[in-house]
Order: sequence, then C-alpha cells, then structure tokens
Amino acid sequence: MENLNPILSTELPPDLPKPVLEEKKNKTNIWLKSIASLILYLAIGYFFFSHRWVFLLIITAIIVFHELGHFTAMKIFRYDDLGIFFIPLLGAYVSGTKQEVSQKQSAIILLAGPLPGILLGIGLILLADNYSLDFFGGISPYAVANALIFLNLLNLLPVYPLDGGQLLHRLFLDDNKIIGKIFVIVSAAALVWFALFGLQRPFYPLLLIPFFMISRMIGDIQHDRLTAKIEAEGVDLNKTYEELTAEEYWKLRNLVIRIYPSLSDIRPSPPYEISPKEDQVITTIQGLLQRTLIQDLSIAGKFLILCIWIGSFLVPILLNLPLRFF
Repeated sequence: MENLNPILSTELPPDLPKPVLEEKKNKTNIWLKSIASLILYLAIGYFFFSHRWVFLLIITAIIVFHELGHFTAMKIFRYDDLGIFFIPLLGAYVSGTKQEVSQKQSAIILLAGPLPGILLGIGLILLADNYSLDFFGGISPYAVANALIFLNLLNLLPVYPLDGGQLLHRLFLDDNKIIGKIFVIVSAAALVWFALFGLQRPFYPLLLIPFFMISRMIGDIQHDRLTAKIEAEGVDLNKTYEELTAEEYWKLRNLVIRIYPSLSDIRPSPPYEISPKEDQVITTIQGLLQRTLIQDLSIAGKFLILCIWIGSFLVPILLNLPLRFF
C-alpha cells in the first residue's frame, strides 16, 4: 500500500488551535439559493409550457407540497443546513446534513413526501364527489387530485433516485455495497430507456438524472478508496469535524495534501501555518468524515414499511380512482 506519510513528526504546540471555516453556512444564503432555483425552474418551465401555464403552476404546487413533507420530517429529526432546491423540467429535492443517519428516520423522511400527496389527492376526489368544487384556469378538482396521486405514485416506483428506490436501498441495500451499486446501474438504465422510449417522444432532459447517478457512484467509489487509505494510517473518520482534535486535524491535513492534487501546493506541517487555501482543506476533510448509519429497523419494522409502500399503489385501485393525468 502506498505510504501516505509524512504525518506529524513532532508534538503540537499546546495552544495550537484547529482551524475553522471563515464563512460558515448561512441559513439566509441557503434559502436565497432555494428561491433562486424556484425562479429558474418556473422561468424555464414557462418557456416550454407557456401555453399551459396553469398546468405548470399546479405541478409546481404539487412538487412544493411533496418536498415540504420531506423538509418537515428532516426538520423534526434535526437535520442541519436544510433547503429545497428545484431542478428545471425535472423536479426538486431537499438538502440537509446529519452525522448519524437513522434507518427508521430515513424511511419516515422518504415516505413523508409522497404519502401526504396521495392522501390529499384521494381526499380531494372524495370531497369533489360530495361538493361542487372548481379550480382556476378551467382545471377540475379531479384533474388536480389525479395529478397529486399520479406524480406521487410515480415517485414511489422502485427506481433510484426516486423516493421508492431510495427507500428500498436504505432498507435492504445500504449494508451491501456491491448489490447497491448494481441497483443504481439498473435504475440508471431504466431511466435512460424511459427518457428515450417510455414517452410519446424522447425527453432528453431526463437523461441528466442517470448521468448524475453514475457520476455520483464513481465519485463514491473513489471516496471509499481514499478513506480506506486514510483509515489504514490509523485515522478515525467516524466523527464530526467538531469532534476532531487539533492533532487529528493536522494529521489529516498532511494526508489530504498528499492525496489531492488540487492541494499539493500547500506546505505540510510542521511548521503549523494556516494556508490561504485552508478553507478548501477543511471542506475536503469534512467530506471525508463518515456519516454513521444506525440500523435501527427490525425485520417487522421493515415489513411494515414495505406494506405501506405496496399499499400506496393499491389505494387508488381499491377506491376505483381513475388516474387521468390532466
């Protein structure tokens, strides 16, 4: 194995601090980026669907309602740096960070997006059956309800990175990296087929999703190799940046300077000097620290969640709800 030294060769000065990022993430900045992504999403959507702008607004409202379900669940489970980001022509996602990731909490978060939308759609149909309702733009409540049900059931399909695919991955594949990667590759292939042949005509923007999926998987493989090399040097990566001691930081710093070409121009320690690129070093180290997955779901718990997932597809059939999408 490649020798990743040099590491610390002398004791650190007792008063040597651990560097911190000069600019911490600002909640206002995150929400400004979220709003900017929504504006861009609507602008590009209007360019393609200007003749059906009411359709665009309703779909956007459904997506926002869906993502707010994820957001609320993540907020309850105390995720940090939360934000909702929109991808033009494709949808949106909620971003957040947490050091310890619970399998049970992850399942609830993933279901908190589609289930409320499905239930709202069913409730809207039952309400329209008993009361006279009308939406603006000539859109019937049945069309809105069917869109709610259709889009959320679509999101529960067992294809990564949809909520259904992530749910199955988190329940059954997180502890088996090889099968997990096969699942991602099969999902990417399915999305490519759907984008090219599954609709009335090819929808090329959808190809961005499998591209990012494969790119992320390759990045994860490289990340795993790097962390394996670093852990072979006796560095514990199963902690947060705040939990790192100053000694661990400077040891990790020397290792990442040696590993990452973009940091190779930084002088290793000692001497213990802050580099102009120290923020980049800190960000790199934060990316290497491992999130801990807590396997806190029993077989019975997994079976219950699986029943809820399958039941979501059966509800419209049992209630004889026609899924006519606009």
